Amino acid sequence: MDKDVALVPPERIERSILMIHGHKVMLDADLAALYGVETKQLIQAVKRNIFRFPSDFMFQLSKEEFENLRSQFGTSSYWGGLRRARPYAFTPLESLTNL
Repeated sequence: MDKDVALVPPERIERSILMIHGHKVMLDADLAALYGVETKQLIQAVKRNIFRFPSDFMFQLSKEEFENLRSQFGTSSYWGGLRRARPYAFTPLESLTNL
């Protein structure tokens, strides 16, 4: 392994995993942060290459799920106070290496 490669601490990943629809998922903003890209870039890349992923790899939260999630996090810096679009959730986590 190259010593210049920075590894993401497992704790950071674990904190980003949520249970939605009975699946362990990671929201688009958290996944984008792990890859060091903007959320918009991540979504565009996945949509351009959607054929590489299983059909249930990504889903968009419903309005109710988004509101519930937002109420749990409040108006903290997590959402940056700017997010209007409903986030995407990514699952199964084993497929994240396909990006």
